[in-house]
Formats: sequence, C-alpha cells, structure tokens
Amino acid sequence: MIWVVAALLVWLGGWRLNVVLSRSAMAQTRAVRLLVPAIFGLSVLIIWEALVRGLHVPEVILPPPSAIAGKIATNLPTLWEDLRQTFLKGALGGYAIGCSAAILTAILIDRSPFLQRGLLPVGNFVAALPVVGIAPILVMWFGFDWQSKAAVVVAMIYFPVLVNTVEGLRAADPMQRDLMATWSASYSQSLMKLRLPAAMPFIFNGLKIATTLALIGAIVAEFFGSPIRGMGFRISTEVGKLDLGMVWAEITVAALAGSAFYGVVAMVEKAVTFWHPSQRG
Repeated sequence: MIWVVAALLVWLGGWRLNVVLSRSAMAQTRAVRLLVPAIFGLSVLIIWEALVRGLHVPEVILPPPSAIAGKIATNLPTLWEDLRQTFLKGALGGYAIGCSAAILTAILIDRSPFLQRGLLPVGNFVAALPVVGIAPILVMWFGFDWQSKAAVVVAMIYFPVLVNTVEGLRAADPMQRDLMATWSASYSQSLMKLRLPAAMPFIFNGLKIATTLALIGAIVAEFFGSPIRGMGFRISTEVGKLDLGMVWAEITVAALAGSAFYGVVAMVEKAVTFWHPSQRG
C-alpha cells in the first residue's frame, strides 16, 4: 500500500511541476521544453517501479525498470552486437535503399502521367501486404543475414516515402511554375530550383515516418530467420527462456535507437528546410 501511495504522490508532484513550468515565463526556452518531457518520463519510470514492487508483480509478467537497467548494464556487449546487426546493417541499409528508390520513382511518376496511373496503385498494393506475410518469403529469397531484413524494410518504407514525395512535388505554387515556364526553364531546372525545394517538407515527413518503420521491419524479419544475433532473434529466444528482463532490455535499446534515428533526421530537416514556416523560431 505504501508503494501505491508513493506512486500517486510522485504522479501528482510531477504533474504539478510540469504545470508550473508550462505556465512560467521561461516556458518557451529550450531548457524548459526539454525538462517537461524528462520530468514526465522520470515520473512514469518511478510509478512503474513503485507499482510493480508494491503489488508484487512477478518479473516474468512485468519486470521493474531497475531490473531492466541491470540487464542492460550486465549485457552491454550482447546488446551492442544485436543493435549492430539489426539497426546498423538491416534497418539502415534498407532505409537508404528504400528511401532512395522511392524518391527516384516519385520523380519518374511526376514526369510521366502513365507511371502515375500505373505505379501508384501497385505501390498501394505492396504497402497493404502484411509484413508477417512477406517477411518469411523475403528471408527465403535473400537468405538469413541482413540482406533479407533490408528487403523487408524496403517493402515497408517504400510507399510512405513515395506518396509524400509525389505530393510534395505537386506543392509548388502554380504561379511559380508559370514563372519558370516563362523563363523557358527545362524540366530538370524547374525540378532542382523550384519543385524539389518546395517538396522537402513533404519528403522529410516520409523520411521521419520511415525511421520507425525501418527498425520495426528489421526486428520482425529476424523472427523468421536470422544468424545467432540481432534484436528480433534475441527477443524470440529470451521469450522462450522466460527471461523477460532481457526482452525488455532489447525493447529499451530499440526504442532509444529509433528515437535517436528520428532525432537525427529531424535535425537534418531543420537544416535543409530552415526557410519553411514550421522551422521558424
């Protein structure tokens, strides 16, 4: 009972502190904008720890954050090897291939009405395929190493990036297009100087969506065949051993890696689209 009361007090204290910070004169400063989510996240972890220990929840059901942190600390070499196999090879490789192919295809679609009518429905069909259905097929085709995981990632991220890029290429103002035509600009000149810059906010929307899909696709693909390393392999193996602490450690590392990946893409977006209203301070 004491643990439950402590969790409730921590929740109320964190909520009150965030309300005060959000209404303060410094609410728009970078420090406060970082502090508010940090306080919220820390409060969730403390409440999680208190409730699990106070209610005597078995670790096989839900381990406390301290146990997960202990697993991470004692298994750093294994976690790093799994991260390198899944994220640095499968997810990043598939991300680079899928995003590049989607952007190039979008330019071809924008150039050709025939491809616009033919490829977009096919892309929509591929995007609707369940990943748990295509993953074992791609593993059979490309083998058990990272290449098959990259292929699953390409299948998952191709359509979101394609659709966002196609919409972005249509976003240029018609008057600006007419002005480029008046100046006798070629298609490539109009594309590079007007339409691609105008499409960048849309393209980066697709790229940010793809950051999370890439890691999910690589992990899911490892459930259907992998070398003796990788996040998906480790999760499926440790579940069989009922070692839920290690499973949560892998999940935590995957979440941190995915968040960092998203943050890097968002930083690149801010540098590239500094002129866009959404990036103005």
